[in-house]
Amino acid sequence: MLVSKKFQGFAGTWRICEMELWDKEYLDMEVKAFINITESGHGVFQFGLVSGDIDGKIVDYPNGKRFEFTFNGIDECDPINGSGWLRLRTKNIIEGEFRFHMGDSSGFLAERA
Repeated sequence: MLVSKKFQGFAGTWRICEMELWDKEYLDMEVKAFINITESGHGVFQFGLVSGDIDGKIVDYPNGKRFEFTFNGIDECDPINGSGWLRLRTKNIIEGEFRFHMGDSSGFLAERA
């Protein structure tokens, strides 16, 4: 089976180190905050008491590529869903945003783990 190189650069585990809406103490409350993207464009994430599954795709823009995704998950046992995006700042740093359906939006920075 051939592995797609489509997600190359984005695939891997990223350590969420900063978010606009939540402080470091909350981010790492249960586990060290992370987002993991597979070579197939799926993945998982957790920060604070929020966790979920990701389904994404690469979208080309004039200023570069972005990984755009939807997610389903839980926040303190309540179901959540939403969307988000991320882009490479450098080979080892990404920036992006989580958007909760009918709720908050927060930008984030992450480093390759």
